[in-house]
Amino acid sequence: MKVSLYQQDIVWDNPQANRLHIEQMMAQSETSDMFVMPEMFSTGFATQPEGIAEQEPSETLPWMQETAIQNGVALAGSVAIQSDDKFYNRFYFVKPDGSEVHYDKHHLFTYGGEDKQFTAGQERVVVEYGGIRFLLQVCYDLRFPVFSRNKGDYDVAIYVASWPVTRVKAWSQLLRARAIENQCYVIGVNRTGTDPVCQYNGGSAVISPYGETIAECEWGTEMTCCADIDMDVLYNFRKKFPVLNDADGFQLT
Repeated sequence: MKVSLYQQDIVWDNPQANRLHIEQMMAQSETSDMFVMPEMFSTGFATQPEGIAEQEPSETLPWMQETAIQNGVALAGSVAIQSDDKFYNRFYFVKPDGSEVHYDKHHLFTYGGEDKQFTAGQERVVVEYGGIRFLLQVCYDLRFPVFSRNKGDYDVAIYVASWPVTRVKAWSQLLRARAIENQCYVIGVNRTGTDPVCQYNGGSAVISPYGETIAECEWGTEMTCCADIDMDVLYNFRKKFPVLNDADGFQLT
């Protein structure tokens, strides 16, 4: 399966402009089976979502569905959503037939105050597409390995993020750690540019189950990059070196 990563410079609080820009980037990129965008790609990362978050039903979800159907691809990325009186950092995964599965960010970024306005999701979400099982994760989730521990239920972990320049070394190292410890592919998509609070410089990459970089966007540059997810490589590695069979048992409460 070919996957495209969109390392996007997000226009603050302008969903229409961001959606149009993504369409333009898609038109210029290689043909892929899946297109992955950053965290809160339609607005920028807003810890004060009042007046910025999209009201449910949002305009971005139907756009993702229409775009997926027209292009025959899956689209993935998170959106700030207001549902009644609650806000969610919602990761949508839209398949080429327009069907969607979503995950609400579990680990809210307390350092930035995200937990004061947003409601944390409680459900771990794995979605199947093209015979591959994808674990959906958002930004700060990357720091918490227990929640993403592979219990034999997924093949690829996707992390969409707004991860600032000041902590980007942790981003790069943790992507590789999650791939190695979970014996899986990891897709990490981070934004570039600036918002009212932070500066971002990307570091979007696809990491192999061995912890090796398969594809990586240039630092500080808005661009796309592509990689192939080779399931034969993953199956053979897990069969030859069955690390997951020796993992400690635990249960999340």
